[in-house]
Amino acid sequence: MTLDPHPPSGTHIRLLAGHAASGHPVFEVLPARLVGSDVFELAGSPGMVLGCAAGDVLRVADDGRFDVVERGENLCIQAAGHGHFSPESFAELSKAVGDLGGMAEAPQDLRFIVVTIGRAVGLPAIEQVMDAWIAGTDGAEWWIGNGEG
Repeated sequence: MTLDPHPPSGTHIRLLAGHAASGHPVFEVLPARLVGSDVFELAGSPGMVLGCAAGDVLRVADDGRFDVVERGENLCIQAAGHGHFSPESFAELSKAVGDLGGMAEAPQDLRFIVVTIGRAVGLPAIEQVMDAWIAGTDGAEWWIGNGEG
């Protein structure tokens, strides 16, 4: 997995995640490395934005919309439920994906979880880990946030 959690320039980009009920845009700020005037390599996978993962190279417009210029070698797995995940559940998932060379991250309140894992691991292994983990949660779901591998 190619993931530099500390981009050298400390650059962050703002990607459009959607729109609030009020119609106002909602953005997610992610660490990135500048590779061109409006082109960035993501250094972290998003929790709300769909269509990209850490390691992808994106062309980002001023309004936060983006195009993937080059796919990286990671998948972005996103998980959410009706409430918050327990610290024990997060620790269980972190260990399971860590054993596959991946990394799980979440905000402090554990309202969602993001897993960055190499595509080379393969969907069957990833699905097995995620399905086993989600079976122990109440009403939570997971999905691949950047396509189907």
